[in-house]
Amino acid sequence: MNFLSNSNTVHVEVRLHRCEQRMQTLQAEIEPQLDAYLKSLKTLRWNLAFDASTHIPAIQSILLEKDNGENGIVKLDNRLKFRYHYYMTQRPELRSGGGFFDGEGDVNADDLDSVISANHVLLPASEFVGLWDNLIYEEGLKEKLLKFALSALSFSQHNVDSNVIACNRLLLLHGPPGTGKTSLCKALAQKLAVRTQKMYAYTHLVEINSHSLFSKWFSESGKLVARLFGKIGELVADKNNLVCVLIDEVESLAYQRSAMSSNEPRDAMRVVNAVLTQLDDIKACSNVLILATSNLAHSIDLAFLDRADIRQYIGLPAISAIVSIYKSMLTELMVRGIVQTEPLEKGQEDSEDLISSLAERSVGLSGRTLRKLPLLAHAQHTSRDLFEVDQKITLSDFLDAMLLSLEQLLAEKRHLKLETYTQEMA
Repeated sequence: MNFLSNSNTVHVEVRLHRCEQRMQTLQAEIEPQLDAYLKSLKTLRWNLAFDASTHIPAIQSILLEKDNGENGIVKLDNRLKFRYHYYMTQRPELRSGGGFFDGEGDVNADDLDSVISANHVLLPASEFVGLWDNLIYEEGLKEKLLKFALSALSFSQHNVDSNVIACNRLLLLHGPPGTGKTSLCKALAQKLAVRTQKMYAYTHLVEINSHSLFSKWFSESGKLVARLFGKIGELVADKNNLVCVLIDEVESLAYQRSAMSSNEPRDAMRVVNAVLTQLDDIKACSNVLILATSNLAHSIDLAFLDRADIRQYIGLPAISAIVSIYKSMLTELMVRGIVQTEPLEKGQEDSEDLISSLAERSVGLSGRTLRKLPLLAHAQHTSRDLFEVDQKITLSDFLDAMLLSLEQLLAEKRHLKLETYTQEMA
């Protein structure tokens, strides 16, 4: 199965309404209508899902993407080739929770078997719909990671000998907190679930609860790691499954052994050894992908770093990304009826100047912090009677409120930094 494509390929992700009809039957009915509909459009817009249910009732949304991460609106080109990816989100009862990874046996405070070591989600999941589109980074970064994952799976499908060409299918995202590393891993797993449905009937996301693997019983953590990967192995044994394993804050499981002092518990070293052993064992399976994140890459054991096929730094957003984040948040508030609908495109000098000023003052803040600003602005700096009269806020007023909230947030950050410095000097 070839997961990759050429430069003229347009990936068309078609989200269908849940129904009991077989997917293949539904596809055969829909595709001629969908092909005709897309070719009737004068322009195409990349990376923005849109509703096509008025034309084809079975379709919930359509998303068009190019492999290079291209954005914006383009005229329809006859050289473009549509590659369709149809999917339905999984039933609600299959979406979340420990489930397969719940503790076994009698659950009590002293029972090793009661530890829930991972969360298990069957993909595509409705809570991850739109996550990929709303994560904003430098152009091409997300697509680079997606291409790597698809290439790694393609090598596995072709049985490339890993003794000749190294391919551990291990991806590490590292960088400061709040930059969306964990969300990007989840979004990547969701994207793979959509793009590889012709090869894998099911895609599982297993999110390892790193802290639960450090047992309160001396020397038991290594056993918990082995037991967890044994459970993952049961999923991987079915070749119809694609299993994405997410290890968040991997430094807690793969702390650099050379930096461990003689006073640290030997259990910590056993955990690192166990994790490395399990990773070496599971790479023999072609249908598993390991996604790891870290805020402290320098503290990760070198043997783990060496196993990572790709180590991608996820930094704080650049000013262009900040502008895009602000525009996406303002658009959401307009759609939801909180802020008056006003154009945000270039040429609207007043709003452009305000957004640019806001973005310039926001350089150095994480995406997580930026996404808190609209709520803070609404709570602290808008009229108290808005809720009662259901009155929408003008864009300029809301941008002024966001700027005030930003200044307050920056002041608090300076105070916290000064307080920390004073404590260190005391």
